Formats: sequence, structure tokens, C-alpha cells
Amino acid sequence: MSQPLGAIAEALRGRLIGDANLIIHKLSPVGSAAPGELSFVSHARYARQIDTTQASALLVPPALVEAAQARGACIVVDDAYLAFARLTQWWRQQHDDLPPPRLHPQASIDPSAVIGQGVDVGPFAVIEAGARIGDGARIGAHAVVGRDAVVGDDTVLYPRVVIGARCSVGARGVLHPGVVIGADGFGFAPHQGQWVKIEQLGAVRIGDDVEIGANTCIDRGALDDTVIGDGVKLDNLIQIGHNVQVGSNTAMAGCVGVAGSATIGANCTVGGGAVVLGHLSLADGVHISAASVVTRSIQRPGHYTGMFPIDDNAAWEKNAASLKQLNRLRERLKAVENAIAQASPKNDTP
Repeated sequence: MSQPLGAIAEALRGRLIGDANLIIHKLSPVGSAAPGELSFVSHARYARQIDTTQASALLVPPALVEAAQARGACIVVDDAYLAFARLTQWWRQQHDDLPPPRLHPQASIDPSAVIGQGVDVGPFAVIEAGARIGDGARIGAHAVVGRDAVVGDDTVLYPRVVIGARCSVGARGVLHPGVVIGADGFGFAPHQGQWVKIEQLGAVRIGDDVEIGANTCIDRGALDDTVIGDGVKLDNLIQIGHNVQVGSNTAMAGCVGVAGSATIGANCTVGGGAVVLGHLSLADGVHISAASVVTRSIQRPGHYTGMFPIDDNAAWEKNAASLKQLNRLRERLKAVENAIAQASPKNDTP
């Protein structure tokens, strides 16, 4: 796995400074990069790493070109972080040769399913009646595409992904192992101390260019569909409840929970372990800090945090006990303020 530095610069449309024939064997973080490897420094606050890294070449923005050039070869790009992301895609395309598409003989494909051109279906995968698989899609081993479900062009389902009946995934999606799309939403009606199941009659609709991390679950709607917009990125172990709506290009980190019927706007971010309660709405451009609990709708874009700061246990218990008394203390303070106001002499105007 190696490429000449000149080919990398050409692929990124960057300005090369140094030997175009320098061979790069690996892409690495700047702190651990070794000779023969390429890394990046994206911001002036990391400039000191330019002098300490062992990388043979660096991706840098124009502001850091002098420091990078003084130590050796570099490629100058407007946005080094974005360029490195695109470089990782190009590197994988160059070095990860996919096997030619095939319909594995141990896969189970219903005769009524529609399979596009260049589709790869792995061993023990199941494609049920009426399902439609778009051109160039790849269905991993043990994956299941349910009855009348749709998988878009060039979408990749890794092993053990399940797409439930009537659910759809758009084009160029990536669903990592263990993803479940279209399990029943959590709907039960209480009756005489028992729970009566509410059948979940909706589906899940996922847009184009969506990536979903391992073991994430998106529940089907009760009546209407659960909807995930174009370009959404979901990390591992996320739970999306029934009838949730997620706007385009929103990203959520691992272990986020979104309860049923919540609506999250476009271009939002939700930090790891955060929770959005049911039936709430988040406007476009809302950013939720990790481990926050969203207990009310947010109508304006911005950065929001809702968590109790960590402390040593003894101090935390005292603070928590005080927090429970805040309302009582507030009422006492109001009573004192009223008493002071009534006791104060009135200023008579002559």
C-alpha cells in the first residue's frame, strides 16, 4: 500500500512542495507518524507538531506552509482537515480492491425481488419478496432485506444488517454491522395492570448519503413513517424511536437516544450519550453537548448544554441535596424580599 507524493497532490488538487517521487506508505496521525508516512496539521494552534513529527510529508493550509516547507515535503491545501478526509477516501479506493459482484449461491433471494445491475449479495443473506435492490448495492453476509423493502443504488449493507418490511434506504448509504431498521416502535397501552401492544403500522424512510454506525436501531412509525433526511450521520449504538424526524446533514455521536415523535432539524449535532425526550422539536442548527438531556423544545439555533457537573462524590451529594431544596429556598427568599419591601419607609414626595 503505497503512492507517490505527486499522485496524492494531484488527487487533492493541492500545491506540492518537495519530491513528487517520494513514496508514501501510510497515512498516520501527526503525533505517531514515521518516515514514509503522511499526516496533516490543520490549524496554527497545532503548529508546534510540525517540528516534532517524523512524517515524511504533511498536508498543511497556506498559513503553515513556511514551517512545513522548512522541515521537508508538504502539500498545501485550503482546508487540511477536509483534504485529509478526502485523501482517506482516495487511499481506500486505490488499495481496497473489492471482489467482483456476485449473487452468492448460499444467499436466499425471493424470485419476486428486483435486483439491479452489479449487485453483490453475500452468503446467507436474505432478500424477501418484493424487495428492490439498486444498482451497485452490496448486501453483506447474513443481512436481511425484508418484504417490499428498498435499498438504493451503491448502498452498502455490512453483515447482519436488517432492513424491515416496507422500509427504504436511499442511494450511497453505508449501514455498519448490526444495524436494525424498522423494528417495532415502543408502543403499548396500559389496561388493568397489563400492557396492550399498539401495532406499529408505519415504516422507516432513510434518505441518500446516510451513514449509520454499528448496532444502531431506528424504529418504524406507529402510523406515519420514521424519517431520516439526506446526509445524516449516526454513530454506533444510537436509538431512534418511532415517528422521529431527523433533518438533512444532522450528525449524532454514539449512544444518543431520541424518544418517539421528536423532531430534530437540519444541520444539528448531538453529542455522545445525550437524550432527546419524546414529542420535542429542535430547530435547524441546534448543537447539543454530550450527556445532555433535552427536556424542552429548542426553537433557536445555538449550542445547548444540560448536565450536572462531575465532582468528588461527597461534594456531589451535598450539591444534589441543595439542588432538591432550591424551590423551597426560592420561596423563602421571595418572602424575605416582600417583608423587607413592606418594612422599608415610604418616600413621600413633598
